[in-house]
Order: sequence, then C-alpha cells, then structure tokens
Amino acid sequence: MDAWLWVLAAVLVVWMGVASLDRNGHLPEYVGAMGPMVTVHTKRGRVLLDRIATPKRAWRAWGNLGLGAALTVGVAMFAFLVVSALNIVQHPPAATSPVSQPRNVLVIPGVNDFLPLDVAPEIVFGLLIGMLVHEGGHGILCRVEDIDVASMGVVLLAIIPMGAFVEPDEESQSEAARGSKARMFAAGVTNNFFLTALVFLLLFGPVAGSISMASGAAVGSAFTASPAAQAGVGQGDRIVTVGNESIANNSDFDATVTSSTVRHLQVGLASGETTTVNRSLLVRAAPTAGPFATVSRNATVTAVNGTPVYTRAGFATAVANRSMATLTVRNGTTGGTTTVTGPIGALVVVQPEGPTAASTDLPTGEPIVITRLDGRRVTAYEDVSAALADTEDGDTVSLTASVNGAFVERTVTLGTNPNADVGYLGVLGTYGTTGMSFTDFGVHLYDAGAYLDYVSGSVGGDGLSGFIRAIAATLILPFISLVDPTLSFNFAGFYGWNLNFFVVEGPLAALGGLTFLLANVLFWTGWINLNLAFFNCIPAFPLDGGHLLRTSAEAVIARLPIDDKRRAVRTVTTGVGLVMGVSLLLLVFGPRLLG
Repeated sequence: MDAWLWVLAAVLVVWMGVASLDRNGHLPEYVGAMGPMVTVHTKRGRVLLDRIATPKRAWRAWGNLGLGAALTVGVAMFAFLVVSALNIVQHPPAATSPVSQPRNVLVIPGVNDFLPLDVAPEIVFGLLIGMLVHEGGHGILCRVEDIDVASMGVVLLAIIPMGAFVEPDEESQSEAARGSKARMFAAGVTNNFFLTALVFLLLFGPVAGSISMASGAAVGSAFTASPAAQAGVGQGDRIVTVGNESIANNSDFDATVTSSTVRHLQVGLASGETTTVNRSLLVRAAPTAGPFATVSRNATVTAVNGTPVYTRAGFATAVANRSMATLTVRNGTTGGTTTVTGPIGALVVVQPEGPTAASTDLPTGEPIVITRLDGRRVTAYEDVSAALADTEDGDTVSLTASVNGAFVERTVTLGTNPNADVGYLGVLGTYGTTGMSFTDFGVHLYDAGAYLDYVSGSVGGDGLSGFIRAIAATLILPFISLVDPTLSFNFAGFYGWNLNFFVVEGPLAALGGLTFLLANVLFWTGWINLNLAFFNCIPAFPLDGGHLLRTSAEAVIARLPIDDKRRAVRTVTTGVGLVMGVSLLLLVFGPRLLG
C-alpha cells in the first residue's frame, strides 16, 4: 500500500503543476488539462491511418459487420437496463448487493471491492489497450469514409497513460453520409469485440492449458478462533498430508477429516511444515428459533450427555440413537459453560399449503424437529432428502417430530415435488442438526479447479456457442461468490496467496511464473474490452451507442411523413437518453434508496 501512496502523491504533485501551468497560460497548444487528466493532441499519424485504411472495401465490410453487431447489442442493452430498473422499482431488494455499491461501478483497483491492487498493472494495461484499439477503430474508419481527423492523442493521469482518443473534424463528419458515420461510430466497439475474442482464444488455449492445480487441499481462509487458526494453518496454505494419509485434493481432505475421530490431528503443509490441529466442535451456524436458539455462532460444543466430543464424527456417533440430548456448550466470547437440552433431528417449518399440513394437524409457521422419517433416523436436515430419495407422489410416510417439547407420530401423503422426481413433504428446513452446523477443523477450502475451469473456457462447451458462453462466464469471475453459492471466493486472477494452488506445466512450462502474469494480462484485457464494448453500445450520448441511435433515428424518420424531422430526431434521442440515464441511476443507487 505504501507504494500506492507514493504513486498517489506523485499524481497529485504533477496535477498541481499542470494546473498551475494551465492557469498561467504556459501549457503548449497540443496539451489540454481536464482536472487530473491531461490530453496530448497531435496531427501526426494521419499518414499511418491512411495506409492502414487503404483496403477500403474490406474495411467497409468489416464496418458493416460491426454495425450490425453494435446495433443488436445496443437494443439488447437498452432492454436489459430498462427491465432491470423496472424490476428494482417493482421489487426492491431486501438487502443491498455489494455489486450495486456506487464505488464498485468504478473500474479503479483498490476502490472497487472486486478489483484488487495486486492486479492493478494488468487492469490498467487492459484498459489502455482497449482504449487504443477502440479509438484506433474510429480513426481508421474515418479515413475509410473520407472523414478528416482533426487530431488524435493520449489521455494521461499525471504521467500514467489511461487511454487514447481520435477527434474527427466536425465539418467533415457532418458532410459524410449516414452509413459512413454509422460505420465509423461502430468501429470502436467492433474492434473491442474482436480483441476480446482474440485474447480469450489465447487464454482458453495455450495459456490456461499450461496451468494445472497443485496437489493437496487449498486453504482459502481459516475461521477465526478455529482449531486450524490456532495451529497456524491459514490462507494460502496447501495441506498435503493428514495423519498418515496423503491428500491429493480438497475432496480427499474432506473425506479424511470427516471420517476421523482423532482429536489431535497431524497436518503436513506443502511448505514442509508440520503442525498439530487440536480439534474441537465449533458452531458455524446457529438457529435463531427452536430448542437450541440459545446456542450462539462460534460457541464450542464440548460434550453430549456428559460424554466429551471433539469431532463431527464423534458428535454423529453420540447422537445417532438419541432423540433427545443435553449439550455442554462453551461460549466463544466469555468462555463460560452452559448446558442445553433438546431434540436431535431436522429443524423445519411446515408449509401451510404443503402435503404435511394437508395430512396432519402439525402446526404451520413455527419450528418443529423431525427425528424419524419413513422409518429412518433423522439427525440433520440433510437426512430428510435421503429418506425421500426412493419415494414418489402419492406415497405415504411415517413421521416422528418434536412439537413444543412433546414427541408425536403422524402419517403424511406425499405430494408432487416441483424441483425433483421424488415425493414432496412440504417443509422448509434449516441445514444441520436441529439448525446447528459444525466444523472441527475450521477452514474454507479454495476450489482451484472450479476457477481453472472458468479461465480455461471449460464451462462453455464445444463449438462457437460454447466459446461465447465461456467468455460470458468469465464476466462474473471477479464477483462469482455472489452468483454461485458453492464458491466462497471471488477470482481476480493468479496472484498473491492463490498462486500456491497452481503449477505451470505443458507448452509454457519454460516461462514459469510469467505464465500467470500472461494469463492475468489476457484475462483482464478481455474482461475490460468486453465491458468497454457493452458500455459503449448503450444508446445514450456521448457514447457510441448514442451516436448510432441518432443516425438510426434519422434514417427511419427521413422516410416518415413528418414536417419537422430534426425535431422528431431530437425528441427520440432525448427521450431514449433520459430513459437510459434514469435506468443507470436506478441500477446504481436504486437498491440503496428503495431496498
């Protein structure tokens, strides 16, 4: 962080110097200042643009292809933003998503929660390349369509390159045909889409193909005050042995630890260190209602009916044949010990319109605890699904439950399950044992394989449609934990502590760690270019989509029997622009204001 403070200080110093020069009229004509941004203009390079634009027929064909794509995406973006905004107004979210935080709209590493400072160079590089390609497209199509270029140049944040621009000559642009202007405006997003496809082809192919998962269980984090944290196991560690067992991956680790009743567990790390994890039964999720509502999160269950327990396997054995149990609980904050007695089973609420409510007199809307179902012992809500696995609509099952402290037995006629091909019981449950979930080790594992599948394009499938789906899937990687509840971490690239979970093999093995840097550059260049293209397609000024909206409106209205065509065009563009502006404001600020 210190380095970034120095960078910020340098930016402020240069900004103040440029502002002083601008105020006193000492800046050269080719330098402009807009707050902290400095623009450097030049007329050089137009000869190069003319040379590149020489195959005009080919460029026009490319422009027509891009124009069709830009118009299609623009219409889709309009519909998406309007529908999303209306949905927020009609159904305000109960909680504000981190994605909708205003600061997370900004593509600024360290300010945006999902863009870490560690990959800031790759993000800045991707943004710079995206702007160069975007503005270069406008410049080339200007010359293809015989539109003069007044100037071109770069945009600097102090001395840091942040983008580029091409400034068409206004008079020449106004005299150009509508089709020529439309192709010129669409050229930027066309090039961004092309660059996106190119970099993801490289990423999904040889680059990600050279990256594999390292052996062992990847530790994404250790819970506070958990046995693992107390033993010094934490973020970035890779567990390669547990006791005498070698650990190949996360699944091996889960299976080994879950089945073990050993209290003092010897753990070997990839770093060569060995540590002992003194396991205890830490409560990770606690119910807010029901018989064990007094048990708090991060408390520790030390005994069942007076018998000490330290592991999940030991706890399962202790309660397997007990419908009622007394738990000894040590408070995680005060350290005090209490006992609480209650039924051991699945904490559920009977749904008013469900089969259980229709078949029995069990109360609805309040928690009960199912201890047996269809002749099977139920010790946790997960057992309910197992008990119903072989049932179907119309079957009858026996049910034993604790209701207000008393055990009752009922028979339920199952209904049709809308989500699975099994019988439907009609209860809503809380996972765990009577609403309590435990850990006896205390780590969140990092699913390196899932993230590698995304980065390698494996999630999309085969063919062109699979490639497009794979690219679309990478858009959510920086905030994927909010979209996919099975993943606990977001993915912003290969950097920092997660590098310990991957190795370089295959065709790029000779590059070593540079392969990770190359993967990050490709990922962020593609990610930013795709978002840049989508954003510029929004039909609102001063974006490219706004200019395309005007040319499209002019083309349509020119064919209509309207006297004041210019006013009609202005009405359409202003109306659409206002709708877009309101929709964007609702998307950014609506969840906070209305939720």
